[in-house]
Amino acid sequence: MQQAAPLGSIDSLPCAVVVVDESTVVKKIFQSTSADLGVELKLFSSASAAMALLNRFKPDLVVMDIMLPDKDGLTFLQELRKTVLHCDTPMVMITTKDYAQDRLIAQHLGVLEFVVKPISLRTAHDLILKFAKSHGGEPKKISHG
Repeated sequence: MQQAAPLGSIDSLPCAVVVVDESTVVKKIFQSTSADLGVELKLFSSASAAMALLNRFKPDLVVMDIMLPDKDGLTFLQELRKTVLHCDTPMVMITTKDYAQDRLIAQHLGVLEFVVKPISLRTAHDLILKFAKSHGGEPKKISHG
């Protein structure tokens, strides 16, 4: 995997980004990108694991796969949107399946971007800058208790 070149200053970050995807490759891409940007990153392989944190914490951005091992990502997104905490949390969907129906549902649920895999370092970097920085800005620390 080729490392992306530094891509400019991001004065108001760090921010908190949650990635929910069982793909090791996707998680490594976001780890690399978030380290370069100084972003606090939490990685989860399933909806249930992510929900333990998301029940009590609102990150600046959630990046979620549609195909999760324990629950469809669109169903998980719909559940999150019904909560006061996540009714407006910035969300990006990533997937290997590019179906018009999934895009429509995601759009209806307020997804900011729908990205088809494979995802590149540049795309991950741009998503964090575009959405996390524009919606967040203040450092957020994820409590571990």
